[in-house]
Amino acid sequence: MLRIEKLNQYYGESHTLWDVELEVPEGKCTCLMGRNGVGKTTLLKSIMGALPVRTGRISFSGGELGRLPAWDRARRGIALVPQGREIFSMLTVEENLLVGLAGARGRRRRQIPPRIFELFPVLKEMLHRRGGDLSGGQQQQLAIGRALMAEPKLLILDEPTEGIQPNIVHQIGDILLRLNEEGLTILLVEQKLPFARRVGRYFTVLDRGRSVASGAMSELTDDIVQRHLHV
Repeated sequence: MLRIEKLNQYYGESHTLWDVELEVPEGKCTCLMGRNGVGKTTLLKSIMGALPVRTGRISFSGGELGRLPAWDRARRGIALVPQGREIFSMLTVEENLLVGLAGARGRRRRQIPPRIFELFPVLKEMLHRRGGDLSGGQQQQLAIGRALMAEPKLLILDEPTEGIQPNIVHQIGDILLRLNEEGLTILLVEQKLPFARRVGRYFTVLDRGRSVASGAMSELTDDIVQRHLHV
């Protein structure tokens, strides 16, 4: 569904991504892994259109994204749950969720579908509370729910377990597995190896701005982990 070929990216004169290759098969969960500072978030920004691509190709559902603006990529069915969640602290849970309709394909719906509350019951309980009053785990659920409001074809999550209590991490894993089983394609940026192994079917490892290993999750060997993932 998503394919990245020979992608090069720069910050000023600093070459940050070097001929990166990444493939996200339709209906599967692919984990993008690597230590801090290797270029994972830069790659996501390139996919979403927040950073113009210097050289290389990004294609989605058979069409090249090229220099399409970020809003057009969202309308084509790509949704991002950013690192740090970035919910609106002064808006209510309901208002935060409705913001997600801005990227909805077709934009016909004007209300929150029951499915969001089925996946995240806590959001229904706290519908009229401000986003800033929620715990970190609840805010992460809100951020995922907001992304799902757009009914994406591809859901991208950037470090969704960061700073989250273990029981909520497990719940988020359950939800991602369920969404994946229902056919939603997922690209997950994750450093926690047990979580990645649990929810991912495929992996790609970045190291120093290069894609250095990829394959089925069963092929993520201890040697790869030691060389490219351990701090």
